[in-house]
Amino acid sequence: MQMLNFMAPIDGDPPLPENENANEEPEEEDIDDSHYESSGYEVSTETVTSAVYDFIYENGRKYHVYFGKDKYLLPMDEIEKDRLDLSHEIFFRLLDEKLHLAPIGDEPHRILDVGTGTGIWAIDMADEYPSAEIVGNDLSPVQPKWMPPNCRFEIVDAEAEWTYRPDHFDYVHMRNLSQAVTDWPFLIAEAYRCIQPGGFIECCELENVPRSDDGTLKEDDGVKTAMSLLGDALKLLGRPPFMSAAMLKKELEDAGFLDVVVTAVKYPFAPWPQDPKLKMVGAMVLMTEETAALTRILGMSQEDADRICTNAVNAVKDRNVHTYMFFNVVYGRKPESPVDP
Repeated sequence: MQMLNFMAPIDGDPPLPENENANEEPEEEDIDDSHYESSGYEVSTETVTSAVYDFIYENGRKYHVYFGKDKYLLPMDEIEKDRLDLSHEIFFRLLDEKLHLAPIGDEPHRILDVGTGTGIWAIDMADEYPSAEIVGNDLSPVQPKWMPPNCRFEIVDAEAEWTYRPDHFDYVHMRNLSQAVTDWPFLIAEAYRCIQPGGFIECCELENVPRSDDGTLKEDDGVKTAMSLLGDALKLLGRPPFMSAAMLKKELEDAGFLDVVVTAVKYPFAPWPQDPKLKMVGAMVLMTEETAALTRILGMSQEDADRICTNAVNAVKDRNVHTYMFFNVVYGRKPESPVDP
């Protein structure tokens, strides 16, 4: 696993270049390599950290490219960072204002957040557990410059072999990785190896299958169409089109985790529910950008992609259609010993 440790990534995005397909590092961006350490490869820190800031522009959005442009299909610009932070707030409210469901105790020592994104979950956990060391890793350096002293971030491809020590972490957290992960068995096996006996893994994934309980969601609904096409794009990349609770549970059990617990909560698309908590969540929901999946992977024109996304957004605004997806939280415990029942 190629890893770059950093304590203070560069904050902010450069202006959009005149050529939207540009893939050049902006001259005005002053990258401070003194905050980085490289591990896993014998390469210079200067070379690696400069490459981390490579990106491409497509359809007016900025995308990750360092580990491969198709590794992650969503943008990495300020709009996307705002969406990720908003999603964190939604998930926090859906889980009754809990950052996790696994019973990790009051004083965990070492916690890993795989695919940390903006780092907001890791930062909140660092505040919640000041005695713990929190490590967040991600493909791109989009985390904030300032963070609690017990929190740090790394640039990592989590689908490469992990360089963390075996039995190191009390708790490994993964959230919303389904669009980026090709080899779930490998990912979960690496987590199992690096979790200490008695420690926990927790996987949190939107199922990406739109539903309604009252028949208001029709087959030609814009959200359903968009999610189906996203699934088609993921299959072309060799990834599962969705991750259900049953699939996550099986992955954990196959890796050796015990006492696997599944919690499924409804993630509404519009502010329709009568429950005051879900009304607030529904009002905060934003449609995930799908442009790269539609144009780059499925080969659609920009006009067709825009039409599909517009139809999906319009469908979200219809309060008479009670669309939701399941947000599945699945956690399990690593055995204390090989004979742990």
